[in-house]
Amino acid sequence: MKKISILFLILLCNCTFLYAQQFSITGVVTDKKLNEPIIGASVVVKGTTNGTVTDLDGKFTIQASKSSVLIVSFIGYTPQEFTINGNQTFYQISLAEDTQTLDEVVVVGFGTQKKVNLTGAVATVDKKTLESRPVTSVSQALQGVMPGLNIDMNDKGGRLDYNPTMNIRGTGNLNTGSSASPLVLIDGAEGDINSLNPQDIANISVLKDAAASAIYGSRAPFGVILVTTKSGEAGKATIQYSNNFRWSRPTNIPDMLDSYRFAKYFNAAQKNSGSGTTFIFTDDTIDRIQKYMASEYPYTSDPNGSQGNNFFPFNVASNDNQNWPRNFIDKTSFGQEHNLSISGGGEKVKYYLSGAFLSQNGQMNYSDENKKRYNISGKVTGQVTKWLSLDFNARFIRSDIEMPTFVKLYGDRFFAETTKLYPMMPLYDNNGHYTRNPKLMQLTSGGRSNSSKDTYFTSGGFHLTPLKGLGIHGQATLRTESYRHQYNVNKVYLYTRDNQPVEEAWLGGDPDLAAGKTFVQSQTQQTSMMTTSLYADYEYSWNKHNFKVTAGMNTEYYYINELIGKRYDVINENVPSINTATGTSDLKGSSKEWATMGYFARLNYDYEGRYLLEGNIRRDGTSRFRGNQRWGTFPSVSIGWNIAREAFWSPAEAYVNLLKLRFSYGSLGNQNTDNYYPTYSIQNITVGSVDAGGRWLLDLANKSNIASSPGLVSSLLTWERVTSYNAGLDFGAFNNRLNGYVEYYIRDTKDMVGPAEEITPLVGASAPKMNNTSLRTKGWELQLTWQDRIGKVGYHASFNLSDAQTEVTEYPNPDKTFYTKDEDGNTIENYWKGKKLGEIWGFKTVGIAKTDEEMQSWIAQHDQSKLPNVGNNIWKAGDIMYANLDDNPAIEKGTSATDPKDLTIIGNYTPRFRFGFSLGADYKGFDINLMFQGVAKRDVWVGGDDRTAYSKGMIFWGINGGQWDSTGYEEHMDYFRPEGDEMGANLNAYYPRPIIGSKQNQQVQSRYLQNAAYIRLKNIQIGYTLPKAWIQKANLEKVRLFFSGDNLWTGTKMSKNFDPELIYQNGMSYPLSYTLSCGINITL
Repeated sequence: MKKISILFLILLCNCTFLYAQQFSITGVVTDKKLNEPIIGASVVVKGTTNGTVTDLDGKFTIQASKSSVLIVSFIGYTPQEFTINGNQTFYQISLAEDTQTLDEVVVVGFGTQKKVNLTGAVATVDKKTLESRPVTSVSQALQGVMPGLNIDMNDKGGRLDYNPTMNIRGTGNLNTGSSASPLVLIDGAEGDINSLNPQDIANISVLKDAAASAIYGSRAPFGVILVTTKSGEAGKATIQYSNNFRWSRPTNIPDMLDSYRFAKYFNAAQKNSGSGTTFIFTDDTIDRIQKYMASEYPYTSDPNGSQGNNFFPFNVASNDNQNWPRNFIDKTSFGQEHNLSISGGGEKVKYYLSGAFLSQNGQMNYSDENKKRYNISGKVTGQVTKWLSLDFNARFIRSDIEMPTFVKLYGDRFFAETTKLYPMMPLYDNNGHYTRNPKLMQLTSGGRSNSSKDTYFTSGGFHLTPLKGLGIHGQATLRTESYRHQYNVNKVYLYTRDNQPVEEAWLGGDPDLAAGKTFVQSQTQQTSMMTTSLYADYEYSWNKHNFKVTAGMNTEYYYINELIGKRYDVINENVPSINTATGTSDLKGSSKEWATMGYFARLNYDYEGRYLLEGNIRRDGTSRFRGNQRWGTFPSVSIGWNIAREAFWSPAEAYVNLLKLRFSYGSLGNQNTDNYYPTYSIQNITVGSVDAGGRWLLDLANKSNIASSPGLVSSLLTWERVTSYNAGLDFGAFNNRLNGYVEYYIRDTKDMVGPAEEITPLVGASAPKMNNTSLRTKGWELQLTWQDRIGKVGYHASFNLSDAQTEVTEYPNPDKTFYTKDEDGNTIENYWKGKKLGEIWGFKTVGIAKTDEEMQSWIAQHDQSKLPNVGNNIWKAGDIMYANLDDNPAIEKGTSATDPKDLTIIGNYTPRFRFGFSLGADYKGFDINLMFQGVAKRDVWVGGDDRTAYSKGMIFWGINGGQWDSTGYEEHMDYFRPEGDEMGANLNAYYPRPIIGSKQNQQVQSRYLQNAAYIRLKNIQIGYTLPKAWIQKANLEKVRLFFSGDNLWTGTKMSKNFDPELIYQNGMSYPLSYTLSCGINITL
């Protein structure tokens, strides 16, 4: 008992002694330059979760032992570590601003490098760029933030189910058999950047040239976007919550003419056609229109009139005054986003967990559109031993999108149909039903489209450091996606004057959409992608020589399975499904797969950070090609000279502290053919005129007697080769307050998959595609950034500018014909050697004839009757005079660049001189940031041409040929009117005289080529961070309130009927939106 008591006393003394080692450490953290306290700086005992933050005076108190090491850090400052010194209990720490870039680390392929040692073309984006932006996709937030990363809206515009397209350094190929999209890697595995929660992203690196992306081989010939998500940091648990509430409206909706001017405009066009005195709108209709607009007539159409099958008048005989573009899309849509994350850990284990929810409504009236996205992610890293660490990463993403079938499946037709509506067409008939032409029944009750996509991502990795300088790394990832899409088409009805329903055709020209037809279609798609990588790196320094060698391999396997079922005659339209339909059914599906394997090696060398060298080599194999064509070897090399580290530069170092020249060359292969099996063909079986798939084997009642010959293939089809040359200059001046770079590059894409020369029809099959096409892209980039402080005001600015042009260097079209036919028989643009991508061929315009005499004098010398679609060939005052560019007195349209006749190059639709610039400042908790983006030069033709349907150009022209392929907006009133015209003379009009039934004035021509250059205020954000004294009692670390706006202003010379970012579909696409939002960021 005595021994036990003595032992207990000894243990008690030891515990008291150990406890006595912990004592209170106090101090103050200040800005080294301003000597002012830093509020909210983190102070952590290294190796523990014991930490605190500084108060309003920059002071802190923490419990620590005499042997402890404290880590002091704050965003924007270089962290400091110091050891507790004896019995000293008070410390004064000064943090220097982190304006030095010498130690900045950049994520590159299979590793990281110091930015100062980079020799390839690499640009980075930090998380601040993405914070608090009211966008539904990451790509929207990246637009304009760096040169060379080109982000454009596609032909679907701002529709909820579409995202902008991305490319790096311009057009990579002609899409004649392969794709040229950049490779997007998220934490080392391919993924969809637009499905990510932007708040989970730590940084983004963009590898632009072959030297930077060569290590990824055949998957990265057109650049790589490396996304690194956030990880946990040692210290106490940090909880962050942010939200964003947003309200959006369309950026640009043209206003329709009122019904009176619309009727006069159309009647003038009918008169100009020379078809006599019969007008589209009668005097009686125009009289009723005027009375209705003056509130002197109560009906939207003649209550005693009828049209068609006993309907109330619904088009030219009605007298409403609608503004149809705004009827369909002019809604303030609401969206919201919520993000919650928790991170932390100790020296051994770190973690990051997050969840997010996004909801965004669409802008269409009379219908509901909604997109919802759910994100859950987690990342854990653990230091198992001194030489082994493990990491695990998992994400789940769910996306649900709902919209009308009319918009989802027939969106192009929707905008074409609704653009052709007349303002006098009533929304409702006199009995309160929707009238016929507006297609409102199709929109509101014609069927719904519902799609959902689940994405699961898991990744596990290990990192071994068995020897000093040696690292061995392995990673395995699995991404699976499950996509489901169901849509239905319901019957739509019109109502007679007697309230009797009549089945109406959904849309003309499609038997599936005829009157009374109903069906439901269900699609499921399962994809999986497995990626593995194993590589080692070794770093060694000798004297002033520094080496790093990396070598390894990686594999990819991709599989997709798709099944589509369709069945007609839905019993209950409120519960549409395959089981609730009784009619004929159709079933088809497919399974596809591909795989790659690659071996790679990289050598990095520098001498004292002055002379830099990097070499890469990649050996790639792909399942898409056969035999000897399956493998390819692709090298790259880059060098750099850091001039600012030379002794002779010392006198200038105080002003220019970074000056580095870079040069690189690299060659990569492209295996991204459109067809997963480009060297094999499939025989098509048809029943009647319908592709039967495999159904003909089972359907005894519909045996096929037709088998079409499959297209020929070439077993020699192989890699496209992308070779790039890059020269760059990096610079930093005035203690790195000014930073920037300049790049010049040439990229050759050779052996692209293209069409073969025509073969005799006796073969009975199409010619095989071959590696016979080449492109060359030349371009340059400029990036400038500035950041500084003046007293308590911090400010920053950035500017980027880039340009690129692409020329066809090889193409099998010796006759240089303008157009050709695609595999479906559609007329498409053709290419030839020497053509610059984006060329617009058209007529030179002399002007508009102001008198009949001037016009007759012109056509007496220059016959314009041979122009396409000239109708009755009547030329008068107000018509276009086209320039004669050849010796032939007739003005004609040629068919090729070798015989263009009177055509010439009038412009180019390639965006030139893309730019972005931002400005920002902060003062005592307030901050403001502005971001502008635009294109300085771009020509576009939005007036259609003789290859397209008349309706393709009607938003620009108004009267566009046929009566039912025309419209009338405010801008269209600026048309030529002679002296004495009842609407007033307009001899200096912008538009020529309108003519129903003729496009003689609407040839592709220089006068109406649109200048689509623009500058747009992409984002403005104003924020306020609450003082620490206000929130510390609530145990909050940081609270920031913000207000943000996107797309609030646009400057352009383009026609007001168009958004300069939406030049596809000639303006008939879903509009973009401007957005106002507000929210809060809270850190605990």
